[in-house]
Amino acid sequence: MVMKQEPLAINAVHRGDCLDLLRRMPAESVHLAFADPPFNIGYDYDAYDDRLSAESYLDWSKKWMAEVVRVLRPDGTFWLAIGDEYAAELKVIATRELGLTCRSWVVWYYTFGVNCKQKFSRSHAHLFHFVRDAEDFTFNTDAIRVPSARELVYGDKRANPTGRLPDDTWILRPQDLPEGFGTTEDTWYFPRICGTFKERSGWHGCQMPEQLLGRIIRVSSREGETVLDPFGGSGTTLAVAKKLGRSFLGMELSEAYADKISTRLAGIAAGDALDGAAEPLKTAPATKNGRRLDARAKKRPSRAK
Repeated sequence: MVMKQEPLAINAVHRGDCLDLLRRMPAESVHLAFADPPFNIGYDYDAYDDRLSAESYLDWSKKWMAEVVRVLRPDGTFWLAIGDEYAAELKVIATRELGLTCRSWVVWYYTFGVNCKQKFSRSHAHLFHFVRDAEDFTFNTDAIRVPSARELVYGDKRANPTGRLPDDTWILRPQDLPEGFGTTEDTWYFPRICGTFKERSGWHGCQMPEQLLGRIIRVSSREGETVLDPFGGSGTTLAVAKKLGRSFLGMELSEAYADKISTRLAGIAAGDALDGAAEPLKTAPATKNGRRLDARAKKRPSRAK
């Protein structure tokens, strides 16, 4: 006799294999799913082998992605973060095999990437914005408005104080822009969480910025709706969902990581401010010792003197 398993509790992180846990979820129960899975590049995780064959990795990816699609509501949204190595293959699986529509292929451009000696240092990851229904999905434009070029570049007082919706524009050469990529393109600039940042959890090497998840959760869900993350990691998706008044459900293979996520969630409340700089081109990230960029600026003598 097969014992019927209880459905997973909301507003909690569950320890176990995401495939097993996803199968316990009812169909069409999630408004937004965000997944930052292992990239299969040999990263040293606590309880996962990140060195699968390409065939095994793609087969596993199709299985868990299919379960994510199953639990998404008909008007649901799925964001996938992935590296260069398998970005194209996973996009094909999602669209041609699982029936999703890709609304945007966003590039997350970050600083503090890994320095390389015999190749160009990587400073980006891919963010796929998928929806189940190409005509019926959540996209809260007013929740993600950004400063316009009229405000940031020209300082024009006629700039709309509410900002503008980010454009769908490619930028080919970042060296052409003295300030790096702007927030008005589909190449998003948010600093990677380096070791000195106050936001750093200290126990997970692949931590995403809260402001990055904030943009995704704000635009693709509403207060009270359910956000799913099948790869809990450092718990950022769940923490941001809680701060923004969403329900959340997380999954994590590592018992140690799951315990730390629960501790992180217990220390925050709905309405808490997100960590990190909301507009990274206008403010420097806070470090454990304060904003070092500001400290240096105070010591620098003015040209007038």
